[in-house]
Amino acid sequence: MKKILISLSLIASFTVFGQEITLDKIYSGYYRGKGIAGIASLKNGENYAVIEQTGIAKYSYKTSQKEGNVVDGSFESYTFSDDESKILLLKESQPIYRHSFLGKFDVKDLKSGKVLNLNNGNPVQEPSFSPDGSKVAFISENNLFFQDLNSGKIIQITTDGKKNSILNGLADWVYEEEFGHAQQYQWTKNSDAIVFVKSNETEVPEMYIPVYGKQLYPSEMRFKYPKAGEKNSVVSAQLYRLDSGKTIPLNLSGFKNYYIPNVYQTAKADEIILITSERTQNASDVLKVNTKTGAVQKLFTETDEKWVDTDNVTLEFLDDNSFIWGSERDGNRHLYWYDQNGKLKKQITKGNWEVTDYYGFNPKTKEVLIQTTEKGSINKVVSKVNIENGKSTLISNAEGNNSASFSGNYNYFIETSSSASKPYTFVLKDGNGKTVKELQNNNDQLQKLQADNMVTKEFFTIPNEAGDQMNAWVMKPKNFDKNKKYPLFMFQYSGPGSQSVSNSWDQGNGLWFNHLVQQGYIVACVDGRGTGYKGTKYKKSTYLNLGKYEIEDQITAAKWFGNQSYIDKSRIGIFGWSYGGYMASLALTKGADVFKTGIAVAPVTNWRYYDTVYTERFLRTPQENPAGYDENSPTEYAQLLKGNFLLIHGTADDNVHFQNSMEFSEALIQNKKQFEFMAYPDKNHGIFGGQTRPQLYQKMTDFILKNL
Repeated sequence: MKKILISLSLIASFTVFGQEITLDKIYSGYYRGKGIAGIASLKNGENYAVIEQTGIAKYSYKTSQKEGNVVDGSFESYTFSDDESKILLLKESQPIYRHSFLGKFDVKDLKSGKVLNLNNGNPVQEPSFSPDGSKVAFISENNLFFQDLNSGKIIQITTDGKKNSILNGLADWVYEEEFGHAQQYQWTKNSDAIVFVKSNETEVPEMYIPVYGKQLYPSEMRFKYPKAGEKNSVVSAQLYRLDSGKTIPLNLSGFKNYYIPNVYQTAKADEIILITSERTQNASDVLKVNTKTGAVQKLFTETDEKWVDTDNVTLEFLDDNSFIWGSERDGNRHLYWYDQNGKLKKQITKGNWEVTDYYGFNPKTKEVLIQTTEKGSINKVVSKVNIENGKSTLISNAEGNNSASFSGNYNYFIETSSSASKPYTFVLKDGNGKTVKELQNNNDQLQKLQADNMVTKEFFTIPNEAGDQMNAWVMKPKNFDKNKKYPLFMFQYSGPGSQSVSNSWDQGNGLWFNHLVQQGYIVACVDGRGTGYKGTKYKKSTYLNLGKYEIEDQITAAKWFGNQSYIDKSRIGIFGWSYGGYMASLALTKGADVFKTGIAVAPVTNWRYYDTVYTERFLRTPQENPAGYDENSPTEYAQLLKGNFLLIHGTADDNVHFQNSMEFSEALIQNKKQFEFMAYPDKNHGIFGGQTRPQLYQKMTDFILKNL
């Protein structure tokens, strides 16, 4: 379950309004910001490409000037071959799940100008160039293929692919959702073999969702969805060699092999890395595959007494085939350096902070380029660290949320920055962090918001009962009067490793919160136990008890606010989506004496109904830990509801099924509890499309104004 981005700026037009932030303004696109799409460095280190309306444009790092288009036309995304002689262009796409989509692609030879319609123009999934640029592998109808770009010939690697049965090189629903990617294959560096994961989901229970549409009889969407404790796909690793045209299964029987989340290319010609784990997800094997012989060797095992984040892997092979690895083993996420045989050379980064992103390794300076929380857990900064002597140099802003896109030679980077009070800026900097030129700002957006009396977040901490200092923010009315009492509206997500209290521009609910503040509410957010970027002890304290400590911390925070002279403790509300909806449901039941009003959007209401990989990572199976499932389900506390409760769900939610809200509703009904319920026909977990979001946010706003 990944946190969803709730974007409120969807419809582009310009309208003149009064001096306040309104829902009409939000949805007109009046406050829409500007960005730079599809930034990618070219191999020469002197140029970068971006997506523009007229095509894939080429810019100079040195002058920041446009040097023409690499390709003319309108494209959704692009990928260069390793030698940049060819480019893979996505012309149109149709989404499937969170990451997967069907796409129509062209391959253009940038030297000859020749254009090839991949797979004869038919839709494919997950195409990728071979490292030598002579072929493109892709998936069609659950089978793996590759196409020779010189002859145009298509070679079919597998033939047993079948919907809701066998997938080749493609993640099933739960792998895609929880391990974070759809591609399950990788070329070898010398382009002579492909290692892929075959998933047999025949025995996985099937989920079906009615699709109403405008038809006489509803149709059905059917897909395999393994709920906690149920059967998962049976996975195996396969080696296909292009010279023989044969596929052989790899023998993983001596290793952890229940899940195979990741397939990686190494720096050597005939090697592939597999990362595997057992169902408990508290240990991962890092396996090296010899793609000439099919032999498999374990490099090392990453272990944790609770869980290993196999959905957040950092693995980078250097020229000598030593590699950089990310681990939480010392209590914070840091980088470690291993030799090519899996022997630990040294820990690269260390401190009471975390590495939150990895950008690459500069072989000339022996430095890794990383994003960290070393300037405080609500900030993210960019640094370079020498892997030999440990010297660290900050090269971004010291506050706010900063990320980087580096040139191929690491002499330049484009810094994307924001803070809670400043929207995104894009700045070209040299490798030492010196500003070359500001490429894009959003001063116009900020001026419009300031003219409409935008307020910004104040950051602080609140103690919980365990002695932790919980990160928090609050938004107060512009004419805040400490002698008045205000109703409080709390927002949170609260899921494992998430972060809602961040010194970054809030392009999700931030404008809506401003609207509520202008209606006389104070809005606040608290990241309690289980959330991320404050070390693994804090993040993993909810293990085997999802919901228990998170709701205790939200209740504690609400009481803390209620004790402030400016808060009306009888008027405290809470809102959340997905995991946050789960928490809002608990707040109006277990926390009914504290919270007057709650809105739960697309909530999990019983973890038995959620998927295996996510749920069992934190709770183990229901068979092993029934109390962890049942004692923290809001359904079990339906009899405690006594406030104003609005439950919202999309009927076609493939992630958190509509079933969750149906069961919770029935429990409330049987306990004679009155509540409001809104179902969005044929809408998925994001609940959007057409006028859906404006209607949804107007409904929530009206509910708050009436009941809080």
